[in-house]
Amino acid sequence: MIRHHFTVDVEEYFQVSAFESRVRRADWDRFEPRVVGSVYRLLDMLARHEARATFFVVGWVAERHPDLVRGIAHAGHEIASHSWDHARVTDQSPLTFRDSVRRAKYLLEDLAGAPVLGFRAPSFSIVPGREWALDVLIEEGYRYDSSLFPVRRPGYGYANGHPDPHWLERPVGRIAEVPPTTLRRWGTNVPAGGGAYFRLFPYAVVRAALRDCAHRGAPGTFYIHPWELDPDQPRIAVPWPTRVRHYGGLRRTAPRLERLLVEFRFTAIADTLARLTDMARV
Repeated sequence: MIRHHFTVDVEEYFQVSAFESRVRRADWDRFEPRVVGSVYRLLDMLARHEARATFFVVGWVAERHPDLVRGIAHAGHEIASHSWDHARVTDQSPLTFRDSVRRAKYLLEDLAGAPVLGFRAPSFSIVPGREWALDVLIEEGYRYDSSLFPVRRPGYGYANGHPDPHWLERPVGRIAEVPPTTLRRWGTNVPAGGGAYFRLFPYAVVRAALRDCAHRGAPGTFYIHPWELDPDQPRIAVPWPTRVRHYGGLRRTAPRLERLLVEFRFTAIADTLARLTDMARV
């Protein structure tokens, strides 16, 4: 049975990109922190189903909750980077982006006691025209990226990207790309990798996408956020489309995750990276 990738973007509920117009970074420390409890709930769920995962951790969170990062690593999961302060690549210069990914990598490696190989951009914001970010990642020692979401939608998307894990050849070297899962239907890629799509779309969409991946012999990549298991999180006044996307279906997350972990086997992205590397040497 194919082992798919279970990934977690470790961020606080108030750090999501859709809240940027209402929540200033300078005010983050004023909000109630809730990430720790939700992460440990996920760790318990993964342990019961004997699943290994990749946790993409925001450096700001790691700095304030170092024992959380150590706990994730101690449980046998992979620690990867989700940037320092959850800023979108599209809002940064190459210099500020380099500082962010370098700073996060250094702290996470110190806490986890292991190399940090992977990166995922907040809001999948490595989009066409921002490929320079991949070069920065290679130069900073990252071995894989999981940001090129092969879909068309406002705000993010890399529509012509390959749907399965693959190597990208860049001017400064090579990096593996591990895109979030999509479902190919009606001549287009339907986003089916997790997040709001997991909560708001029928469960059958994600199930069909992972089954299609398995039929191709490729691992799919599923993602979730800790705040999606926290229906009691404080509400932030945002426009109704953002409210629906962020708060809709939160009480469905846990039971759907239990079902997903029963139906499919999961592992960390680092395991696939090792296989890709071995294949490239043949």
